[in-house]
Amino acid sequence: MGILSGNPKEEPMHYGEVFGVWSHLLAAKGMVSAYQTLLNHTGDDDLKKLLEDIIENGLKLEIEEVETLLKENGIGLPPAPPERPNACLENIPPGARFLDPEIAAKVSADIAAGLVACSTLIGQSIREDIAVMYGQFHMKKAQFGARMLRLNKEKGWLVPPPLHINKAEGC
Repeated sequence: MGILSGNPKEEPMHYGEVFGVWSHLLAAKGMVSAYQTLLNHTGDDDLKKLLEDIIENGLKLEIEEVETLLKENGIGLPPAPPERPNACLENIPPGARFLDPEIAAKVSADIAAGLVACSTLIGQSIREDIAVMYGQFHMKKAQFGARMLRLNKEKGWLVPPPLHINKAEGC
């Protein structure tokens, strides 16, 4: 039996896996802090609920799982920014506030980037447990992305690129 046969959890992580997982953890910790700040700027209740769900049932669960993986493999953890306090939306001056459509666009872009990052880690992984874990993260992000897209459409926040309308020939 070779070093890469048997229980995947007993296999060593290669440098690409270590860097990708560690970088993901650093980004996820930063996003929790950033999204907590954006919650203070959010006026729309539906957007607020989605952001809270992404933080609690997406990012924080990912952080917990990835920290466990890195600790089990003897890899130091990246620093985490402090939790952000709650603030009253009315206390943020209008010119200094992020608007709900801006927040929705930012979160949508983050979800899209997260899908690519998860796919990259799945492709880089030689440990099946890591590939499966990132497959689960990918699926959860895709679900958040679908909810975000629906919300963007319902609220009129979606800014589509130029639409291609195929006209019949001869008209």
